[in-house]
Amino acid sequence: MRSGLAARQRCWCLHRRPRLVLGPPKSRASRRTVSLPPAVVAVVREHLAAEVDDNPDALVFTTESGRPIWRGNLNKLIDWKAAVARIGQPQLHFHDLRHTGNTLAARTGASTRDLMARMGHDSFQAALIYQHATAEADRAIAQALHEAVRADRKKSKRSADGAGKTKDRPGRKSGDSKGKKQQAARDDRG
Repeated sequence: MRSGLAARQRCWCLHRRPRLVLGPPKSRASRRTVSLPPAVVAVVREHLAAEVDDNPDALVFTTESGRPIWRGNLNKLIDWKAAVARIGQPQLHFHDLRHTGNTLAARTGASTRDLMARMGHDSFQAALIYQHATAEADRAIAQALHEAVRADRKKSKRSADGAGKTKDRPGRKSGDSKGKKQQAARDDRG
């Protein structure tokens, strides 16, 4: 796990009887490489150096006795209630952290396909859960469309102005004030 923070993906899975079995992730899409932000890599490296054996089969997170963490012992092990109370979020569930991370990833503008690969989802339906429509995103879309239209109008105007300098329209004097007013009105709209 040391070089480049690559890891062999294995997980402890609950099967029909309440027992944990070490094995591969549950779906084909779950077998993936995920890039971590540099700030997270630094924290993971510290954790690895302080807490994880050099054995390539070592688990990254365990109980103090080295046993796997599972949902039945996680809250007690990390004192989840106290941790979320300290940050003022007493209703926060552990899985909400995954939801938050995936929502933040979706806000980067990544495509749904990229998000599916990052999250380990096989279906668009699952990935779309994290792509919340927000007023902020809607305003950003509107602004981007506005900028695209303005840029196209400026480009069109430059082309028209370049062509119009050598030729005047018939029946109109060059410098006619009515033509200038009409052009000014078009410029204000764009």
